[in-house]
Amino acid sequence: MTFLIAAAGTGGHVFPGLSVGEALLDLGVGSDEIVYVGGDRLESTIYPGHGFRFLQIELAGLKRSLSMSNARIPAVMIRARRRISEEMAKLGTGVVLGMGGYVTIPAALAARRKRVPFFNAEQNAEAGLANKVTARWARESFVSFPRTGGLPGGRWVGNPVRKAFWSFDRARLRPHGLEDYGLSADTIVVGVFGGSLGASSINEAVATMLETWDGPPLQVVHLTGPTHLETMSTRTPGAGVVWRRIGFEESMERFYAVSDVVVSRAGGAVAELTATGTPAILVPGRFGSGGHQSGNARVLEETGAALVLEQEELAGLGSVLTSLLTGSRLLATMSAATRAIAKPEAARTIARTMIETIR
Repeated sequence: MTFLIAAAGTGGHVFPGLSVGEALLDLGVGSDEIVYVGGDRLESTIYPGHGFRFLQIELAGLKRSLSMSNARIPAVMIRARRRISEEMAKLGTGVVLGMGGYVTIPAALAARRKRVPFFNAEQNAEAGLANKVTARWARESFVSFPRTGGLPGGRWVGNPVRKAFWSFDRARLRPHGLEDYGLSADTIVVGVFGGSLGASSINEAVATMLETWDGPPLQVVHLTGPTHLETMSTRTPGAGVVWRRIGFEESMERFYAVSDVVVSRAGGAVAELTATGTPAILVPGRFGSGGHQSGNARVLEETGAALVLEQEELAGLGSVLTSLLTGSRLLATMSAATRAIAKPEAARTIARTMIETIR
């Protein structure tokens, strides 16, 4: 009996999907019983790299602008559904989980055709098109926020985070993290994170801010994204600034452990911010399904866990950050608000439900 997880495309789908696999392993499921399905993007290296079986299929996403490429979607979808159905029969699949995005629809159709229990999981405050469509076939929809637009009957379990965040201990991790990054324990640390590939607009705004910084002493751990590292490395910070630039961080728990506040997008990072109790300045990206990052950011803003800075307001990042760092106990208040909406058990909650469904 196998567990099939459909998660593809961006890190916002892939890494929550990976965390559910980790949770299944933690609960006693064998690695040979877990199969991932996706396309040729990030998932094609992440899942095999972590020792999981991976079924690669042809995928095509819907373009919201008029595009001739949309005409091929039905044929691609049928082939994908057929391929998944065939593999499910060979593998003896007992339950299917779709993490949203274009791979979820053929996976849901295959599960329906084979009469296999299907669940979907939504990472954002506004459900994506795939999860809205497949919710009608889902035994249950798992959602990441107390209120998720488009999935009114969803069960709030939180957004799955990697195993390293299930029992995150900042006090234990921070001293080693500071040493690894070459940072001081008595100066504030700002983390910058634009997603696994980086975000050029955030990178540029941070670089400009640090070159003219006139606020309190500052240390910055900046995850630039691999393709932006060389360009960012040529920029010189102002006085009183220590600026560590890294293309990609494998151990994100270390990044959050040293960060007193994080400047980031509002996609998959939101779950990690809440799991670690890290205050944030969120810069929602205007891409993806229905501007989902704006919805995510507003949820944290409403609870007092984050400040929101729109992309066109990035020139004011320095003044926002200075106000935050000099405000009396503001970071501590935001951290407490962040922890209050955390659900680090999300991956195990979903994994247990899948196991209970077939055993």
